[in-house]
Amino acid sequence: MNGRVDMGMVTNAFELPGYRIVRSLGLVRGIIVRSRSIFGNIGASLQTIVGGNITLFTDMCEKTREDALELLMEHAAERGGNAIIGVRYDANEIMQGVTEVLAYGTAVMVERAA
Repeated sequence: MNGRVDMGMVTNAFELPGYRIVRSLGLVRGIIVRSRSIFGNIGASLQTIVGGNITLFTDMCEKTREDALELLMEHAAERGGNAIIGVRYDANEIMQGVTEVLAYGTAVMVERAA
């Protein structure tokens, strides 16, 4: 399969109900390294004064995870996969204000179970 992995075919489980794995294509990943801007830091600092959810950082984290997942799905499709199982996220601070987000899993080829 060339093209794209459907979001409905991405799971943190090791099976997809209604499908059977016909081939495992190995580990795939999507890596994003993102830094906070000075404006984001100032805005987030102001939000910490009043407390609660720091939406600037929440939005940045969500966008970063979304981008890592998109790269993960592209990598799986390049390998010929139409699904990804065992998906996980990991995040590490590389240096102050710079964070790496890694999405990883196993690319597989699946077909509908009989």
